[in-house]
Amino acid sequence: MNMNNQDTIIALSTPPGSGAIGVIRLSGPDAITLTNAVFSGKDLEKQASHTLHFGLIKDGEQIVDEVVTGLYVAPKSYTKENVVEISCHGSNYIIQQIINLLIDRGARAAKPGEFTLRAFLNGAFDLSQAEAVADLIASNSKASHDVAMQQMRGGFATELKALREQLIHFASMIELELDFAEEDVEFANREQLRNLVTKINHVLHRLISSFEMGNVIKNGVPIVIAGKPNVGKSTLLNALLNEERAIVSDIAGTTRDTIEDELNIGGIVFRFIDTAGIRDTADIIEALGVERTLEKMKQAKLIIYMADAAQDVAEIEEQVRGLEQLAIPYLILINKADLIETAQRKAFEALNVVFISAKEKSGIEELKETLLEQVNLHHINTSETLVTNIRHVEALKKTENALQRVLDNVDNPVTSDFLAMDIKQALHYLGEITGTVTTDDLLENIFTKFCIGK
Repeated sequence: MNMNNQDTIIALSTPPGSGAIGVIRLSGPDAITLTNAVFSGKDLEKQASHTLHFGLIKDGEQIVDEVVTGLYVAPKSYTKENVVEISCHGSNYIIQQIINLLIDRGARAAKPGEFTLRAFLNGAFDLSQAEAVADLIASNSKASHDVAMQQMRGGFATELKALREQLIHFASMIELELDFAEEDVEFANREQLRNLVTKINHVLHRLISSFEMGNVIKNGVPIVIAGKPNVGKSTLLNALLNEERAIVSDIAGTTRDTIEDELNIGGIVFRFIDTAGIRDTADIIEALGVERTLEKMKQAKLIIYMADAAQDVAEIEEQVRGLEQLAIPYLILINKADLIETAQRKAFEALNVVFISAKEKSGIEELKETLLEQVNLHHINTSETLVTNIRHVEALKKTENALQRVLDNVDNPVTSDFLAMDIKQALHYLGEITGTVTTDDLLENIFTKFCIGK
């Protein structure tokens, strides 16, 4: 990223829009000096770090606002540079006046993620921790918060650092062997190397396997609600979300597209996707809706197949056989359970169904419990390292492949140079995760996805 670290950058760090206060952040060598030039109160350049100061921001003799200014003197700040946070009244006009005033004095508007990028470049934390900052900001459930916090505090980084250090030792021993190749000496014990690589690959496999769970915690569990038109799918969605989110009508096939909303159940976010009904149809608009339904179903972690009490058991069995071909876990819901007679209920029970009445909102809490059990997240341990970033999981897979080549060649006496090369490859891929190995393109791809002001 073409960014000059000698610049002093500025941005609004609170969300844009009117509010009680807005917080404007500056970072860089001149952050305190620039602010001091427009601040009427104490001399900020003579104040201690981590202190707050009330005063006025003035443009010449004109008062712009009354503010509280927080000072963080390098290296005791988020970015390890001089940082100033100006808390002003949350008027868009005031905020822009102050930012423009400081830009006129020599500050530069920060780019997305530039504060966190500087923190990474200045050694405040590694790249995986920096990415966890963005995940923490985006977290919308206890589970996603806990996972992001664990990563931001270095849980993942610590685990990878220990693996890298052990590999570096063996890489240096093999390099030493290559230096003394003519004397046929062995500095790297092959049995110890094999044991180490086997142990590391076991850890890598666990981390890679955790991605499926980590991904649904970060992005929510996608659940498709499917069924024939007019069985009550939209009513169920409304009952789950406790609001009139979907359009409910007695006309068959009212929902012509997918409707998506989120619900927090037991600290896990579920993304419920209501769909156009599954049926053969000559209506081209509805046919497109059904096509989208099938696409959505392929992306789901769980399918709720919804039928109502009036449907024939044989018809439901036929629909379920179609669902089984998708090889995605499913749950059969029988709606309008209050209308089901005893004999009919027994026939449904043989299908292992869940009974609800979406209109009466009965059975909804039991359904929520069943959903947690179905996706196997009700006993998740978020203090364990869970991989939530696709960039990380790809690097872990490449590391695992490189180390598998080490295992394949470890007993071959003529391949020390290949062993060294494969271990270096593994170190390279692990380094990409933590930022030990970086490129400008990689940093740009990561930090431009951050919000401005962070």
